[in-house]
Amino acid sequence: MVARVAKGLRSATARCAVVLALVTLLLGGAVPYVGGTGRLYLAYLVVADRADAAGVTAADQVIRAEQGMVGQEYPQIGVVLAYASAADFGARVRAHPGIVAAGASRTAPVPDPSAGRPYGGAQAQPAAVTSQRSGDLAPGDDVPLAADPQGRTQWNQQMVGESGPPSGQEAGALKNVVVAVLDSGVDDTHPDLRAAVDPTRSASCASGTPDPRMGAWRPDPNLGESGHGTHVSGIIAADRPGTGVVGVAPGARIAAVRLLGEAGQYYGENIVCGFLWAADHGASVINDSYFADPWKYNCPENPDQAAVVAAVGRAVKYAQDKGAVVVASAGNDGQDLAGPRIDDRSPNDRADGVNAPVRHLGAECIRLPGGLPGVVNVSALVADGSLASYSNWGSGQIALAAPGGDPDGGVAQAVVSDWPGDRYAALAGTSMAAATVSGVAAVEAARHPDVRGAALVHLLEQQAVPLGCPARDPGKKDCPGGAYYGYGLADVR
Repeated sequence: MVARVAKGLRSATARCAVVLALVTLLLGGAVPYVGGTGRLYLAYLVVADRADAAGVTAADQVIRAEQGMVGQEYPQIGVVLAYASAADFGARVRAHPGIVAAGASRTAPVPDPSAGRPYGGAQAQPAAVTSQRSGDLAPGDDVPLAADPQGRTQWNQQMVGESGPPSGQEAGALKNVVVAVLDSGVDDTHPDLRAAVDPTRSASCASGTPDPRMGAWRPDPNLGESGHGTHVSGIIAADRPGTGVVGVAPGARIAAVRLLGEAGQYYGENIVCGFLWAADHGASVINDSYFADPWKYNCPENPDQAAVVAAVGRAVKYAQDKGAVVVASAGNDGQDLAGPRIDDRSPNDRADGVNAPVRHLGAECIRLPGGLPGVVNVSALVADGSLASYSNWGSGQIALAAPGGDPDGGVAQAVVSDWPGDRYAALAGTSMAAATVSGVAAVEAARHPDVRGAALVHLLEQQAVPLGCPARDPGKKDCPGGAYYGYGLADVR
């Protein structure tokens, strides 16, 4: 695995951060850190009772009354990003009428927001952090580069019924379909993606605030996995006939929305910002091949995690209500999402040297955004059509299955797509499966322009190819049928 955050200096400040991070993990809450050179803060998501601008106004008043700083406001959904250094800030805000949730969106602190520096940068951390991958790639080492596929239809496309690029009326209709890729950023200078990415619909949400400046959506090469969003975008809509990668929906427009911040995390405020941007810029499909940091699973009994679920949930529903199909990767832990499971890697922004607690979780603890209502949660298949050994699954948790590839099968059994620097990479994971479903959804949106949102999700489910129990069962008890595949294999025929 490529490390996403550089290791920092060992100093007295760093040692204090380690101690406070340990207290945070033991007590189950978020504790801001105060360093020797100045006060540092935590970022909080505050969710008002009213999901509108009036709710934001009320939340602003509460935040200021409790000595917090108001950051980005999301008046579309009644959510505010705030900063505070007091350890009990979240509890005090939650005690006010008109507030339904408030909690820290991270355990790693941020610098003083009033200083005007972008928060979340690796250079701003008082200690190095242990950052696990949030993009849903199957476990592996360095990214394996691949040869230019020369426009050939690949095995993953054939599996979902793609026989070649669309033509005629369908090709023209795809140009009216916008697929938002919320991810690590997209390299729109790659020859396969130059015609696909729409700069007027693209932005960075890496700080929780939309930044539409030219190129802000591009990946940061200093971050591990920064090419993830480029790879995902190529699967969906790469379009360079006769050479390179041809996506499932070539001709569709990509709204590139970078979520990955400088600290190498997909925090809740980044995700909220991304969904609102995508929804307000005409996205018919929103691809989400990641999970919300720093907790792999967010549990309702934890007030910080509950606030993140509430804020992201509102943002997702806002996009769905505007007609977007939200597609998400189910994850690569090989776990039953409907049953008891263990998380021993969260929070993934903890200080270096601090071990993660072992959490014993139930179905009430969810991955974001895939565990939210109405989201098309996608499991991954290998080339023989069976569930990938790494793919999460669960009764009532999976909507569709799609090819994700086998990380142990070499380039031939992985999914080849674009990579920054005019290159190609062979990757495997539920990220690739979700991107394939987003491509299928884009094709169906072009074919049925009057069918949007939940109706388009229903269409995808009804045309899926039902899958029986696989010949092999990768250590997950007896085959539980739809728990592996949901409605079945996504199909674009």
